[in-house]
Amino acid sequence: MKRVVVTGVGPVTPIGVGAEAFLAAQHQAKNGIRKITRFDTRELTTQIAGEVEVAVEEYLERKEAKRLDRYVHLALIGAALALRDAGLSEAEVAGEHAGTCIGSGIGGIETWEEQSRIRFERNMMRVSPFFIPMLIANMASGHVAMRYGLLGPSSTVVTACATGSGAVGDAYRIIQRGEAEIMLAGGSEAGVTYMGIGGFAVMKALSTRNDSPETASRPFTASRDGFVASEGAGILVLEEYERATARDARIYAEVVGYATSADAHHITAPAPGGAGAVRCMRWAIKSAGISPEKIGYINAHGTSTPANDLSETLAIKGVFGSKAPPVSSSKSMIGHTLGAAGGIEAIATVQAIYSGVLPPTRNYLEPDPELDLDYIPNEARAQQVDYALSNSFAFGGQNATLVFKRM
Repeated sequence: MKRVVVTGVGPVTPIGVGAEAFLAAQHQAKNGIRKITRFDTRELTTQIAGEVEVAVEEYLERKEAKRLDRYVHLALIGAALALRDAGLSEAEVAGEHAGTCIGSGIGGIETWEEQSRIRFERNMMRVSPFFIPMLIANMASGHVAMRYGLLGPSSTVVTACATGSGAVGDAYRIIQRGEAEIMLAGGSEAGVTYMGIGGFAVMKALSTRNDSPETASRPFTASRDGFVASEGAGILVLEEYERATARDARIYAEVVGYATSADAHHITAPAPGGAGAVRCMRWAIKSAGISPEKIGYINAHGTSTPANDLSETLAIKGVFGSKAPPVSSSKSMIGHTLGAAGGIEAIATVQAIYSGVLPPTRNYLEPDPELDLDYIPNEARAQQVDYALSNSFAFGGQNATLVFKRM
């Protein structure tokens, strides 16, 4: 089997856009949550989110941008940043040796809302002819492939909050099998819309700390009251090891393990004791050919919901026992980017390995007696690790875990 390494990252997040900005923001425990500015929230119980500040026109021509949903904008920006970070030109990636695996949990929800408004206020025949191509969830992968002439394997993962991790894992296996040498992989989501926020709000899944957005996302803290929705993209360049070394590429980390599992339990609630997450982590570690004791850091799913944080803590203890490694949640800074989360958090994990600094769990304000792991509270920690996990657990009980190794 071929070895696979990460040679470029393209984070597009509420705390930073691009590898350097994102890394610095993590080390500073920067907050990306604020009052929503993109639409009127007065009727909603939740009025806060993580919005990305990026100049789309710097990456896309205006005419092209109008024909694409925002989730595709963010994916294209992430891909451009990842290729730039990897030191790869368009000529070097064009062809049958390179492909895409980029997912979205929801797809073009902003387009669906806008075109539905036109249909009801005017009539169906005034809806944009680009409505369907803007809406469907495979268009991030499709447009990235078209932009760079990537003729190799192309697919899309749609597994809700596990999407980004699943896309990276599937791309890893494609290169392992020798079906491609380079894959652009990850997730993109632009769900900070009226219906997106409203839909989660009526489920009572979101934090309602509207008067304190900077402390609303507080994973593993006793007073957590729900997740904070965000938008963003996380695109990684995965490359076959020998190809990367032949061009003297900077390597963040090696991808050495991946697994998925199903809770087969409930549409939103995790399985008792985190049983599905336990299987997923165990299988991922087994696929890496190592023992659990080798893992030095876990980038947790860590949503800031009462059920998830307890379940994930129990699952980690189920795998590692009393020797659990340090754990932190990127969502404490970024919020929950849904289908993009796994891609963004994979980037955070490989950057932690490469930099020797573990990102913190921001807003760790008071311990929960049921949650007793080392959550790297509030401040980044200088600590070199050889292996790290990145966890993603989704509605529908779909789980994904990635294992990365220091080079």
